[in-house]
Amino acid sequence: MTEQHIYIQGMILNEETRCSLADLCSLCGVNTAIIHEMIDEGLITPEGIAVQEWRFTSVAIKRVQTAMRLQRDLRVNLPGCALVLDLLDELEELRRLSPHR
Repeated sequence: MTEQHIYIQGMILNEETRCSLADLCSLCGVNTAIIHEMIDEGLITPEGIAVQEWRFTSVAIKRVQTAMRLQRDLRVNLPGCALVLDLLDELEELRRLSPHR
């Protein structure tokens, strides 16, 4: 019997984490066209003016990854992803503010 090893690679993200467009594409397994569509749809907002200067926060990374899962697993289109992500953000904020936790 042979022994199988599973290796998991990850990146620790914090509020100070910033990544370039290329890094975001690599981390999320998408191409730049998809990121541009997500920006146009309002799912994420880059910091910086020119594309070469764009930086994305850890929140943007999480939103892109979640949107990709919604599209892949539930076949939700980008406008639907934007709505779902906004509702999830609102739910998280309400839970954070709730004294009954």
